[in-house]
Amino acid sequence: MYLGLDLGTSELKALLLADDHRIVALARAPLTVSRPQPLWSEQLPAQWWEALEAAMAALRRSNADALSAVRAIGLSGQMHGAVALDASGQVLRPAILWNDGRSAAQCDELTALVPHLTNITGNLAMPGFTAPKLLWMRAHEPELFARTASVLLPKDWLRFMLSGTRASDMSDASGTLWLDVAARDWSDEILAACGLSRRHMPELLEGSAAAGRLKPELAARWGLPAGIPIAGGGGDNAASAVGMGLVSAGQGFVSLGTSGVIFVCGDRFAPDPDRAVHAFCHALPNRWHQMSVMLSASSAVTWAARSFGLGNEAALLAAAATIGMDARRQAPFFLPYLSGERSPHNDANAQGVLFGLTHAHGPAEIAYAVAEGVSFGLRDGLDTLQKPAGDLMLVGGGARSAWWAQLLADILQVPLAACEGGEAGGALGAARLAWLADGGSETAVCLQPPVRQRFEPNISLRDMFTVRHLRFKSLYAALRGSFATADA
Repeated sequence: MYLGLDLGTSELKALLLADDHRIVALARAPLTVSRPQPLWSEQLPAQWWEALEAAMAALRRSNADALSAVRAIGLSGQMHGAVALDASGQVLRPAILWNDGRSAAQCDELTALVPHLTNITGNLAMPGFTAPKLLWMRAHEPELFARTASVLLPKDWLRFMLSGTRASDMSDASGTLWLDVAARDWSDEILAACGLSRRHMPELLEGSAAAGRLKPELAARWGLPAGIPIAGGGGDNAASAVGMGLVSAGQGFVSLGTSGVIFVCGDRFAPDPDRAVHAFCHALPNRWHQMSVMLSASSAVTWAARSFGLGNEAALLAAAATIGMDARRQAPFFLPYLSGERSPHNDANAQGVLFGLTHAHGPAEIAYAVAEGVSFGLRDGLDTLQKPAGDLMLVGGGARSAWWAQLLADILQVPLAACEGGEAGGALGAARLAWLADGGSETAVCLQPPVRQRFEPNISLRDMFTVRHLRFKSLYAALRGSFATADA
């Protein structure tokens, strides 16, 4: 039995995986995000620990025997978050999250300090990455910055609490902007530009390697064997790829989580920073991946459902599904930039927009516009990537809606496959990485789950969506200057 822990933005998941690939149990604990100022997004690490305690208690109540058979733990988590610790390991301030946009000025500063930054990292400096967050701390919280003895990513802070070990894997470390991604090692030059050094950084390991062992007191409290290893794990998207068996070049997925992601595996480092493509290490040795990331996907649907009185995400998508084809052609447009945007715009000032409203539009049309707008944002990202081979797998909570999956296939013009376990996301991949750290072979562990449903693009709708996508893109181009003015 293997335990996968996935620290997301809106919830923590704990998954038990048997060595016959059965998902034995999945426990969830909710998380909330604090936005104390415009562009800010923070969480208290103490909240993560409370969520982990709640999830483990739920598993012990329902699956105590399975917990006692766990041989290793794997970790997955939201990327880029900055957890600053003092010399005694105490958290200095709330963690600054991946969708925080306060450090745009520090991105310009870092690019000026290291002009060949993209040659080292393969990525543009964006506010979501970890390095600009520390530069922001140095400028705005100098006393806290001076007390910072180490910086950990969210899932790696959980590892520290679980084992006392400061370590990270290559995929998650790729998102810090401190990693030489081709060399799979910290860049001393970029660290120095941020006023840091290797002594502030965790040890680097591959995601399938052991990195720490569970503390005896936690093993006793949760009913786990003492001293079991904790795998290096992976950033949430790389871990999700491992969970779906996407480990070979050309394989990929689309994720409908809080953020939206198109992910394509590769066997080499293939940066394309001019189009805001992310080029990261995979969670497995000697592999990399390309990725486009939009900041608000399912979170935009949740926001719209709450704001327009449509209940929850499922209710909004059900309302959107009721409008006919003529109404789709006349629907308003939604720019889903509620937290700014990464791929392909790299625009922290971008904002959400509903455009083209008339007396003919009601809640269902607005619901459709939101789902379509998120899908168009993902299409913008797909157009920047190397073409995937075959189907794109569907992962994340949004993958539960067959209607949205078909809309997405029609807009992307790529076949999509919903697989067993796709909703588990990074938790399944984390459990598989634990299995690999326990000695499992990649061919036995990284199987592709059975396909539950395929969604073929409707060719007859291609022209309609091409026209609407062009209008969607032209709206952002026309409004970009207004976003910057409004922010100023």
